[in-house]
Amino acid sequence: MTPSVPERLVHFFETLSPDQVAGMGEFYAVDVYFKDPFNEVHTLAQVKHIFSHMYVALDKPRFVVTSQVAEAGQCFLAWDFEFYFKKQPTAMQTIRGSSHLKFNEAGLVSYHRDYWDAAEELYEKLPLVGSVMRWLKKRAGS
Repeated sequence: MTPSVPERLVHFFETLSPDQVAGMGEFYAVDVYFKDPFNEVHTLAQVKHIFSHMYVALDKPRFVVTSQVAEAGQCFLAWDFEFYFKKQPTAMQTIRGSSHLKFNEAGLVSYHRDYWDAAEELYEKLPLVGSVMRWLKKRAGS
């Protein structure tokens, strides 16, 4: 049985490496829209740049897809993004998030929107910024 587009994408993301970023055109449309907490771009070349930069900025980044839901031209992936900061190579970090993907008529990703809480999942883990973010979170919750 041939794997579905979402299954192929899950495999792609879970086995992604710096060399495979160049092959994203197998899954993504040239005019793809991509948005995450730090980026909003409208071309495959820009998406490739974002993913390539991930390998420059972080050590051993990888995605682990924890669940998926697919329906009529779109899918939703829940994932853990595991990585190490370059200056903390022994402390693995995890960001939990999700992606909403929509496919065009050719079955290519034309829309990719990532959802994750940058404050909780990233900023709170940084040495100086983290203490301020945790204090703000505590104040906002009281």
